[in-house]
Amino acid sequence: MDLFRSDMADQIAAVAARFVVEDGLEYAAAKRQAGKQLGLSARAPWPDSAAMDAAVREYIAVFCPESQAAELQALRELALVWMDRLAEFRPHLGGAVWHGTATRHSDVCIQLFCDDPKAVELELLNHRVDYHPGSVPGWRGEPVDALTVRSRCEALGQWVLVHLMVHDLDGLRGALKPDALGRKPRGDARALRALLATETRP
Repeated sequence: MDLFRSDMADQIAAVAARFVVEDGLEYAAAKRQAGKQLGLSARAPWPDSAAMDAAVREYIAVFCPESQAAELQALRELALVWMDRLAEFRPHLGGAVWHGTATRHSDVCIQLFCDDPKAVELELLNHRVDYHPGSVPGWRGEPVDALTVRSRCEALGQWVLVHLMVHDLDGLRGALKPDALGRKPRGDARALRALLATETRP
């Protein structure tokens, strides 16, 4: 029975991985979509984050290694532009763009840390940047202000959504704790530049 559930979890992860890579869905949404496609109930053996991460990387390696690498680099370069623009707010890149599984369908997620959350909005307004305000759950479950902007990515020839999540300054320490997979969950501009240098090195 355990083997059956393990195989089913792997099957769900494989289907969900396609939604992550091809449609840019987050893991939770991709698993829900996979469950609908497979006709599963809520009691199905849903794959955990580690299984999803492995399935996504396998899907990329099999179906789109070269195009994904180019798209990832373009998104990381775009993220760095915004991190440099908002350097005073201690930006840290997270999500698929940071972890290396992003494609042209992915959004850019940047965490900002400051004493005055409204200062970020003021900065955007001063530079005439249109944004959409909202709220998302933080890593401790608390509501976090999220400002979404549309940014042109010429390398991809399309517009990309950049989500700016504004946290209190004292939340920076918790933001750097390893995630459930033991990975550094986000990185600053210096760390991102190091990744880009590695990607472009002959």
